[in-house]
Amino acid sequence: MSDTAPKETLREAVGVFDNAEALESAVDELLSSGFNRAEISLLASEKAVEEKLGHKYSRVQELEDDTRVPRTAFLSTASLGDAEGGLIGGLLYVGAVAAAGVIVASGGTLATAIIGAVAAGSMGAGIGEVLVALIQHQHAKHLHEQLDKGGLLLWVWTRDEDHEQRATEILSRHSAHDVHVHDVPVGRTT
Repeated sequence: MSDTAPKETLREAVGVFDNAEALESAVDELLSSGFNRAEISLLASEKAVEEKLGHKYSRVQELEDDTRVPRTAFLSTASLGDAEGGLIGGLLYVGAVAAAGVIVASGGTLATAIIGAVAAGSMGAGIGEVLVALIQHQHAKHLHEQLDKGGLLLWVWTRDEDHEQRATEILSRHSAHDVHVHDVPVGRTT
C-alpha cells in the first residue's frame, strides 16, 4: 500500500468542561439524544497520558486533537453509586453467608450462626466502605487533575453530519468551550 493512498477517518466532537456537573449533564443529554455510551470518552489519568505520550502536559487543551491520547469511559455519579452499593452489599452478603456456613458446618447452633453472620456481615460491609472511599478518592483525584490543567476533556464519536451538529450543540449548551469536530484516523491505537 502506498503512502499516498487516502486514509479512512472518522469524526468526533470535542469539548472542555469547567466542572463535573456540566459534563455529566451534557453526557446525560447525549445519551438521551441517541448517542451510545461507547461513543463517549474522557481523558485518561494524568499518569496514563504522560506514559503514553512520553512527556508531561500543562493544559488539557493541548490534547484535544491528539489521537494518541489514552481515553477512558465516562462513569456517571449514578454508576459510581451503583458500583459502591454493590461492593458494600456483596461483601456484607459474602461475609455473612460464609460465617454462617462455617458455624453450622462446625456444629454450631442456629443462634450462634446468626450472631456470626451479623458480625461477619458487618465486617464485610466495613471493608466495602473502605474500598468505596478509595474508589471515590481516585475518581475525585482524576477529575481534580484535569480541572487543575484547564478542564474536563470529552470526546464524542459522530456517525454523520447530523450527529456532529447534535453533539456540538449539546456540548455548547452545557457550557463546554473549545467545542469543535475533528478527524480521527480509523484504527487509532488509544
